[in-house]
Amino acid sequence: MATRPPGFFMTLRGRILVGTVLLGLAACGETVPAVPEEEEDPPVCGTPTVPEVGSLSQCGPTADFTPINSYQGELADGVQATEDAVVLIEGRCTGTLIGAGAGPVVVTAGHCVGLGDRVLMVFNFEDASDGDPLVTEGTVIEQALEPDYALIALDVLPAVRPVVLSARSSERLAIIQHPRGRPKVVAEGGYLDSCHQLVYYSDLDTLVGSSGAGVLNAQGHLLGIHTDGDCDEKGRGSNRGWTSEAIVEASPYLQPGDIVER
Repeated sequence: MATRPPGFFMTLRGRILVGTVLLGLAACGETVPAVPEEEEDPPVCGTPTVPEVGSLSQCGPTADFTPINSYQGELADGVQATEDAVVLIEGRCTGTLIGAGAGPVVVTAGHCVGLGDRVLMVFNFEDASDGDPLVTEGTVIEQALEPDYALIALDVLPAVRPVVLSARSSERLAIIQHPRGRPKVVAEGGYLDSCHQLVYYSDLDTLVGSSGAGVLNAQGHLLGIHTDGDCDEKGRGSNRGWTSEAIVEASPYLQPGDIVER
């Protein structure tokens, strides 16, 4: 189990607060472009673009997030089996502890961190928490933007079960995340398609801070990581992330056998 450094709450709250404030300022400074009524949805499986943290990703007029310990939806079994492995990274991104033959690592989005960075990670940061926050640091051992992923080796492994990598989708998907650096929540939506090494999903809300969160199938296995989206507040468009297969293919650390569900 990870240990708490001296001044745990001051250090933790301070760094989370700084990350949250920066995210809030960035989000509040965004200008949402007007979309003509006749404009069609952005095409699914169109030409991939470079992920941008500030792009639109709320699907519909409300952000439909449920605090993780209150979620009782269709995907509850898979979500609750997975949620302990979800981590807040530096107060500004989300990651997931995944299983690998070479040893468990945290996977997140490449645009969240830099190669060689030392990062602070907090497990179990949630409302009505079912345990104490677990805090550790780690080193970014791999980072890329295409595919947009990073792997982080932890100094101390938390006593949680790593998530299984999968290439098998389901009709409904879930993302456990820390939007704007806030306590852990879950959103769910429909699987749309997979192509160009990307997985697309509809009506599945994310915000700044959700980058790097795992895209989970109905079994709670990691189908990909969320990186970007084209949803708008009128419900048009879709969000997307890089598939686990794309990440494993690009990674020297991960191996094909680490994808246990195909």
